[in-house]
Amino acid sequence: MTGALLSRQTTVSGRYSDITGVILVGGRSHRMGQDKAFLPIGGVPVVERVLTALQGCFDHLLLVGDRGERFEGYTVPVLPDIYPGSSLGGLYSGLYYSKNGHIFVSSCDLPFPNQNLIRLICSSREGYDAVIPATAEGEEPLFALYSTSCLPAMRAALEGGNYRIRSLFDQFRIRILAPKELADADIDGNALINLNTPQDYQQCIRGAA
Repeated sequence: MTGALLSRQTTVSGRYSDITGVILVGGRSHRMGQDKAFLPIGGVPVVERVLTALQGCFDHLLLVGDRGERFEGYTVPVLPDIYPGSSLGGLYSGLYYSKNGHIFVSSCDLPFPNQNLIRLICSSREGYDAVIPATAEGEEPLFALYSTSCLPAMRAALEGGNYRIRSLFDQFRIRILAPKELADADIDGNALINLNTPQDYQQCIRGAA
Protein backbone atom coordinates (compact mmCIF):
# COMPACT_ATOMS: atom_id res chain seq x y z
CA MET A 1 0.00 0.00 0.00
CA THR A 2 1.37 3.36 -0.98
CA GLY A 3 1.92 6.18 1.47
CA ALA A 4 -0.49 8.33 -0.54
CA LEU A 5 -3.28 5.77 -0.15
CA LEU A 6 -2.58 5.39 3.54
CA SER A 7 -2.81 9.15 4.04
CA ARG A 8 -6.27 9.20 2.43
CA GLN A 9 -7.45 6.59 4.89
CA THR A 10 -6.42 8.50 7.97
CA THR A 11 -8.00 11.61 9.41
CA VAL A 12 -6.23 14.91 9.95
CA SER A 13 -5.37 13.66 13.44
CA GLY A 14 -3.45 10.74 11.93
CA ARG A 15 -6.00 8.15 13.08
CA TYR A 16 -7.21 5.40 10.77
CA SER A 17 -10.78 6.00 9.63
CA ASP A 18 -11.16 2.65 7.81
CA ILE A 19 -10.04 0.34 10.64
CA THR A 20 -12.08 -0.19 13.82
CA GLY A 21 -10.15 -0.56 17.06
CA VAL A 22 -11.58 -3.42 19.15
CA ILE A 23 -10.71 -4.26 22.77
CA LEU A 24 -11.75 -7.69 24.02
CA VAL A 25 -13.11 -7.38 27.58
CA GLY A 26 -14.89 -10.70 28.06
CA GLY A 27 -12.14 -12.63 29.87
CA ARG A 28 -12.80 -13.94 33.38
CA SER A 29 -9.23 -13.55 34.73
CA HIS A 30 -9.28 -16.96 36.43
CA ARG A 31 -5.50 -17.28 36.71
CA MET A 32 -5.12 -13.73 38.01
CA GLY A 33 -7.76 -14.15 40.71
CA GLN A 34 -9.15 -10.65 40.10
CA ASP A 35 -10.26 -8.59 37.13
CA LYS A 36 -6.99 -7.86 35.34
CA ALA A 37 -8.56 -5.18 33.13
CA PHE A 38 -8.67 -2.86 36.13
CA LEU A 39 -5.30 -3.64 37.67
CA PRO A 40 -3.34 -0.35 37.92
CA ILE A 41 0.03 0.06 36.22
CA GLY A 42 1.60 3.41 37.01
CA GLY A 43 -1.71 4.43 38.59
CA VAL A 44 -3.73 3.73 35.42
CA PRO A 45 -5.93 0.64 34.94
CA VAL A 46 -4.60 -1.65 32.24
CA VAL A 47 -7.75 -1.38 30.10
CA GLU A 48 -7.39 2.42 30.10
CA ARG A 49 -3.80 2.13 28.91
CA VAL A 50 -5.00 -0.01 26.00
CA LEU A 51 -7.93 2.32 25.31
CA THR A 52 -5.68 5.39 25.23
CA ALA A 53 -3.30 3.72 22.78
CA LEU A 54 -6.12 2.75 20.43
CA GLN A 55 -7.83 6.14 20.70
CA GLY A 56 -4.67 7.67 19.28
CA CYS A 57 -4.79 5.36 16.24
CA PHE A 58 -8.45 4.85 15.27
CA ASP A 59 -11.55 6.98 14.79
CA HIS A 60 -13.89 4.12 15.66
CA LEU A 61 -13.58 1.97 18.78
CA LEU A 62 -15.57 -0.88 20.32
CA LEU A 63 -15.35 -2.89 23.50
CA VAL A 64 -16.52 -6.47 22.97
CA GLY A 65 -17.53 -8.84 25.77
CA ASP A 66 -20.35 -9.88 28.05
CA ARG A 67 -19.39 -7.60 30.93
CA GLY A 68 -20.85 -4.33 29.75
CA GLU A 69 -21.79 -3.22 33.25
CA ARG A 70 -18.09 -3.18 34.23
CA PHE A 71 -17.30 -0.62 31.54
CA GLU A 72 -20.24 1.75 31.75
CA GLY A 73 -17.95 4.63 32.74
CA TYR A 74 -16.32 4.69 29.33
CA THR A 75 -17.71 6.49 26.30
CA VAL A 76 -16.94 3.57 23.96
CA PRO A 77 -19.78 1.20 22.96
CA VAL A 78 -19.68 -2.19 24.72
CA LEU A 79 -21.21 -4.97 22.62
CA PRO A 80 -21.86 -8.58 23.67
CA ASP A 81 -20.12 -11.64 22.27
CA ILE A 82 -22.14 -13.39 19.59
CA TYR A 83 -20.40 -16.65 20.47
CA PRO A 84 -19.52 -16.28 24.17
CA GLY A 85 -16.74 -18.00 26.00
CA SER A 86 -13.58 -17.68 23.89
CA SER A 87 -11.15 -15.19 22.43
CA LEU A 88 -12.05 -16.41 18.94
CA GLY A 89 -15.69 -15.62 19.71
CA GLY A 90 -14.70 -12.11 20.78
CA LEU A 91 -12.61 -11.64 17.66
CA TYR A 92 -15.48 -12.84 15.47
CA SER A 93 -17.87 -10.48 17.25
CA GLY A 94 -15.57 -7.49 16.74
CA LEU A 95 -15.35 -8.21 13.02
CA TYR A 96 -19.10 -8.76 12.79
CA TYR A 97 -19.96 -5.48 14.52
CA SER A 98 -17.35 -3.38 12.70
CA LYS A 99 -18.60 -0.96 10.05
CA ASN A 100 -15.13 -1.12 8.47
CA GLY A 101 -13.52 -3.88 6.47
CA HIS A 102 -10.71 -4.30 8.99
CA ILE A 103 -10.35 -4.32 12.74
CA PHE A 104 -7.33 -3.98 14.96
CA VAL A 105 -7.92 -6.14 18.00
CA SER A 106 -6.29 -6.02 21.41
CA SER A 107 -6.92 -7.95 24.57
CA CYS A 108 -7.55 -5.76 27.62
CA ASP A 109 -4.51 -7.04 29.53
CA LEU A 110 -1.54 -5.46 27.73
CA PRO A 111 0.05 -2.98 30.14
CA PHE A 112 2.45 -1.41 27.62
CA PRO A 113 0.56 -1.11 24.28
CA ASN A 114 2.71 0.59 21.68
CA GLN A 115 1.22 2.92 19.05
CA ASN A 116 4.25 2.47 16.79
CA LEU A 117 3.57 -1.26 16.72
CA ILE A 118 -0.12 -0.69 16.03
CA ARG A 119 0.72 1.55 13.08
CA LEU A 120 3.31 -0.90 11.75
CA ILE A 121 0.74 -3.69 11.83
CA CYS A 122 -1.93 -1.58 10.13
CA SER A 123 0.41 -0.31 7.43
CA SER A 124 1.32 -3.92 6.50
CA ARG A 125 -2.20 -5.10 5.64
CA GLU A 126 -2.24 -4.78 1.83
CA GLY A 127 -2.91 -8.18 0.26
CA TYR A 128 -3.49 -9.99 3.56
CA ASP A 129 -6.44 -11.20 5.62
CA ALA A 130 -4.52 -10.72 8.86
CA VAL A 131 -1.31 -9.13 10.14
CA ILE A 132 0.06 -10.65 13.33
CA PRO A 133 3.23 -9.75 15.24
CA ALA A 134 5.42 -12.45 16.72
CA THR A 135 7.78 -12.74 19.66
CA ALA A 136 10.38 -15.41 20.28
CA GLU A 137 7.57 -17.39 21.95
CA GLY A 138 5.30 -17.26 18.89
CA GLU A 139 2.53 -15.26 17.27
CA GLU A 140 0.36 -12.80 19.21
CA PRO A 141 -3.07 -13.10 17.55
CA LEU A 142 -4.79 -10.83 20.09
CA PHE A 143 -2.78 -7.72 19.20
CA ALA A 144 -3.28 -7.89 15.47
CA LEU A 145 -5.23 -6.79 12.43
CA TYR A 146 -7.96 -8.83 10.72
CA SER A 147 -10.15 -8.41 7.65
CA THR A 148 -13.83 -9.22 7.55
CA SER A 149 -12.85 -11.81 4.92
CA CYS A 150 -11.98 -13.98 7.95
CA LEU A 151 -15.59 -14.09 9.18
CA PRO A 152 -16.83 -17.22 7.32
CA ALA A 153 -13.96 -19.44 8.49
CA MET A 154 -14.24 -18.12 12.05
CA ARG A 155 -17.99 -18.70 12.12
CA ALA A 156 -17.60 -22.26 10.80
CA ALA A 157 -14.98 -23.02 13.45
CA LEU A 158 -17.08 -21.62 16.29
CA GLU A 159 -20.20 -23.45 15.20
CA GLY A 160 -18.14 -26.63 14.98
CA GLY A 161 -16.83 -26.21 18.54
CA ASN A 162 -13.31 -25.16 17.52
CA TYR A 163 -12.20 -22.15 19.58
CA ARG A 164 -8.49 -22.05 18.68
CA ILE A 165 -7.52 -18.97 16.69
CA ARG A 166 -4.22 -20.49 15.54
CA SER A 167 -6.01 -23.48 14.04
CA LEU A 168 -7.40 -21.15 11.36
CA PHE A 169 -4.12 -19.62 10.27
CA ASP A 170 -3.74 -21.91 7.27
CA GLN A 171 -7.08 -20.67 5.94
CA PHE A 172 -6.00 -17.01 5.86
CA ARG A 173 -3.42 -14.99 3.98
CA ILE A 174 -1.37 -13.94 6.99
CA ARG A 175 1.51 -11.52 7.26
CA ILE A 176 3.62 -12.41 10.29
CA LEU A 177 5.79 -9.58 11.59
CA ALA A 178 8.88 -11.35 12.91
CA PRO A 179 10.70 -10.21 16.07
CA LYS A 180 13.56 -8.79 13.99
CA GLU A 181 11.13 -6.59 12.06
CA LEU A 182 9.79 -5.22 15.32
CA ALA A 183 13.30 -4.59 16.61
CA ASP A 184 14.27 -2.89 13.34
CA ALA A 185 11.25 -0.59 13.80
CA ASP A 186 12.58 0.29 17.27
CA ILE A 187 9.65 -1.37 19.02
CA ASP A 188 10.73 -2.59 22.44
CA GLY A 189 10.05 -6.02 23.84
CA ASN A 190 7.45 -4.77 26.34
CA ALA A 191 4.82 -4.02 23.71
CA LEU A 192 3.42 -7.57 23.63
CA ILE A 193 3.63 -8.43 27.33
CA ASN A 194 0.27 -9.46 28.74
CA LEU A 195 -0.98 -10.20 32.24
CA ASN A 196 -2.08 -13.69 33.16
CA THR A 197 -0.86 -14.33 36.70
CA PRO A 198 -0.09 -12.33 39.86
CA GLN A 199 3.59 -12.90 39.09
CA ASP A 200 3.17 -11.24 35.68
CA TYR A 201 1.52 -8.28 37.37
CA GLN A 202 4.30 -7.83 39.92
CA GLN A 203 6.92 -7.90 37.17
CA CYS A 204 5.02 -5.24 35.23
CA ILE A 205 4.72 -3.03 38.30
CA ARG A 206 8.47 -3.21 38.75
CA GLY A 207 9.01 -2.49 35.06
CA ALA A 208 6.76 0.60 35.21
CA ALA A 209 8.44 1.99 38.33
